[in-house]
Amino acid sequence: MTSCIFCKIANGDLPSEKVYEDEHVFAFMDITPVTKGHLLVIPKNHYENVYDLPADEASHLFSVVPKLAQALKETFQQEGMKGLNVLQNNGAEAGQSVFHFHMHLIPRYDKQEDGFQPGWEPQIETLTHDKIAAFAERVRQLTETK
Repeated sequence: MTSCIFCKIANGDLPSEKVYEDEHVFAFMDITPVTKGHLLVIPKNHYENVYDLPADEASHLFSVVPKLAQALKETFQQEGMKGLNVLQNNGAEAGQSVFHFHMHLIPRYDKQEDGFQPGWEPQIETLTHDKIAAFAERVRQLTETK
């Protein structure tokens, strides 16, 4: 896709701080990092979101993530890295700003140092066990038929 900024980065048409590349995957430093070491991992082929990503491409991309995570750990552990968040957003309402599938690898440090505070509010009052079980059954049925 000629207008996609991530396609241009993967093709070498735009500069990036590349940390990993193979035939199908490209990983580079985020230019607007949430924390030091924040990486983006993308397929070289253009897919807008996870719904468009073929299983074989996803499998390879996800197989690279532990290698990158370990490299981040070894690089930033001495600087106080406490853990790693792996994040993937789909759609503008979820925070996706570049519509080329990508995963964020975001090292976590002391919250006072980096300000990154992942989390969410559980819906315990509205999502009863019965509702959760009904959702599970619907998803289970769809995954068994595919």
